[in-house]
Amino acid sequence: MTDVKKEILVVDDNLSSLKQIAQILSGRYEFSLMRSGEEALRHCLLGERPDLVLLDVDMPHMNGFETLTRLRAVQGMEHVPVLFLSAFIDSQTEIMALESGARDFITKPVDEAILLHRLDLHLQLGQFENDLEKTRKDLENNIVLSFADLVESKDSNTGGHVLRTSHYIDLMGQAILSRGLFPEDLDAGRLELMIKAAPFHDIGKIGISDVLLLKPGPLEPDEYEEVKKHTVLGANFLRNVHRRLPAEAYLEYAAAMAEGHHERWDGDGYPYGLARHEIPFCCRLMAVVNVYDACLTPRIYREPLSHFEAIRVISEGRGTQFDPAVVDVFETMSGIFQAFNVVQTRLPRASKRLFPRRHPDASGRVPDGLTAGPG
Repeated sequence: MTDVKKEILVVDDNLSSLKQIAQILSGRYEFSLMRSGEEALRHCLLGERPDLVLLDVDMPHMNGFETLTRLRAVQGMEHVPVLFLSAFIDSQTEIMALESGARDFITKPVDEAILLHRLDLHLQLGQFENDLEKTRKDLENNIVLSFADLVESKDSNTGGHVLRTSHYIDLMGQAILSRGLFPEDLDAGRLELMIKAAPFHDIGKIGISDVLLLKPGPLEPDEYEEVKKHTVLGANFLRNVHRRLPAEAYLEYAAAMAEGHHERWDGDGYPYGLARHEIPFCCRLMAVVNVYDACLTPRIYREPLSHFEAIRVISEGRGTQFDPAVVDVFETMSGIFQAFNVVQTRLPRASKRLFPRRHPDASGRVPDGLTAGPG
């Protein structure tokens, strides 16, 4: 099989320089030639993603430094290697280039052997970094799945709950973003962190006795108080992990979700009795999808509710248990959630576990959406 040629984006206002570089690249690489930073930026905003950028420093209107800064802000261009081109290189310019994120400097007019060597070097390095990042993400995803399995091994009744909530958060978040809602609370970056964090929301159940989690009958008041501790246990554990891994921003959301997914809009939840906008937005989202999925899950003490019965539970909690604005979005997505669950029921067990249900309150069962117990 023929290897796919790497794509080089060349940005230089000097036509002679562009022609020289094009002649060197021809037959070796795919390449695009741009005569200004503005043109290069438009090229990338249209979805083009080069493997490497050769960028002239000295251009009118938008010089190489400004072009690099603006290219880095384009999604997918954050880590693309950039090599600066310049006919005049002094130590101050070179320092500025490296501090701005450029990988290397090449003097114009370019020497063919040097250019090809630098391209090969930085393309190989870029491929290595991409492979390393993929390995890191795969490892991270496997850790999430392992934690999900660990949590659900404590409570076999939940059957994939922690991973499904991640997918529900994704569905809800995409709908919210597409409608321009909650702009102060949600953007694409924060949604990605919430999706990654969601499977950890019940991690505190690891610290709760199996006898309580699997009890087939009503919990006694003291038992219920013990089960409620899973929120604080989970949050403390995740904050300790975050202190050791401060670069993993999703752990901050994971701790918040673990701690606050049983808080209620009316202030009658736990562990702290937060109300309305005191409750972090990620927890207000999780509260809805958590209860929805719990309703659909069979328990020792009850049969699962239907999709439409679960929708009614959420609607009846609007303004008391749940943020009314979040419920408004949820209600418009009933068909999407139903379709997702139909697909889930048709998947084999091994597939279901890869997709990113509550127990009684102090008086017994949970007709209000199963919000009180170990889940």
